[in-house]
Amino acid sequence: MAAVALGLALTAPVLAQDLFTPRLQVNDRVITNYEVAQRALFLRVLRAPGNPEEEALKALTEDRLRQTEAERLGLTVTDAEVLGGMNEFAGRANLTSEQFISELEKAGIAAETFRDFVSAGLLWRKAVRARFLGQIPISDVDLDRALEASARPRALQVLASELVIPAPEGQEDAAMARAQELSDTLSGEAAFASAARRFSAAPTAGAGGRLDWLPLANLPAAIAQKILALDTGEVSDPIAVPGAVVLFLLRDVAMDTKAEPLSVSVEWAEFLVPDDAAEIARIRAAADSCTDLYAQAKGLPEDRLTVTKAGIDQVPGDVALELARLDRGEISTALTRGGYRRLLMLCGREQVVEPPPTRDQIREQVINQKLEGLAQGYLEELRSAAIIREP
Repeated sequence: MAAVALGLALTAPVLAQDLFTPRLQVNDRVITNYEVAQRALFLRVLRAPGNPEEEALKALTEDRLRQTEAERLGLTVTDAEVLGGMNEFAGRANLTSEQFISELEKAGIAAETFRDFVSAGLLWRKAVRARFLGQIPISDVDLDRALEASARPRALQVLASELVIPAPEGQEDAAMARAQELSDTLSGEAAFASAARRFSAAPTAGAGGRLDWLPLANLPAAIAQKILALDTGEVSDPIAVPGAVVLFLLRDVAMDTKAEPLSVSVEWAEFLVPDDAAEIARIRAAADSCTDLYAQAKGLPEDRLTVTKAGIDQVPGDVALELARLDRGEISTALTRGGYRRLLMLCGREQVVEPPPTRDQIREQVINQKLEGLAQGYLEELRSAAIIREP
């Protein structure tokens, strides 16, 4: 709980007199300056990438499009559904919705901001299902493959290579285009290694992007499944993570057919330190565990050091990729933010045996994956048809 409080310790700005005036009109719905300020604070708490105010305005615009479409389709959400969504979201931080709201309020974020965020997402989920659900064919072959993939990643280790293309704020589209071009044209390990040495921003660039053996259970399922779907020597589609786009090449797979399906949770510390090799070396020498980092952070602002515990699928993709390579007490300094080097230390990793999913559960997962693929195009259609202007 204290760790979460560290991450949420932000000071809310003084509200200007014009906060409640309209900032943008989306069709017949208005976005106020207050809503933009609140969503920007919320995004800061979530440590979302990009400029908080710009991303807040973009997200609120999309919410208005989703709400308008849901209203057109006659869709609503109940108080119980919203509460369930709030509890599910707060649970990712191991909190109840009441505890999560309490922490948000300390940062100057109203409970209604969280409620509106969840409600818009639930309405959109219903709208997407209403539009596409009857158009998604799910065959027995689809289900058989998904059933195998759901268990096999937790019983596998992969030998892969990575190519990480930086995607600074405002350059995300260019980074994705470069990654897509490489994904379409690279073939084989030699070509991939040459491209990694030339383009990759990862510490592995000098080694042609080569990684050591990784248990797939240590990676978020979305990334693990993309790697598992590759043939040896094949390059993945681009995978967007905060601040970067990543490509993988599969070199080998080690299979353990006796291994039980596992769920993995990780606890890690993130310490924002000066981007100075000597200072980083000093901290490395002085800290053998996450507890040691508290002494190193003494006297610094509270938000410079955070300790978080979460299921691997709730860990941001860039952080998850770094943690996957670490053992307890080991450190990564590959990532940066706001002029600081992000010193990540793995505090612990827990594995829990899970029962295998049922065929109905897998069917729902496959449907949701296919719906996610259609949802973005649906939203772009709504944006193209909308009237979006400043009042």
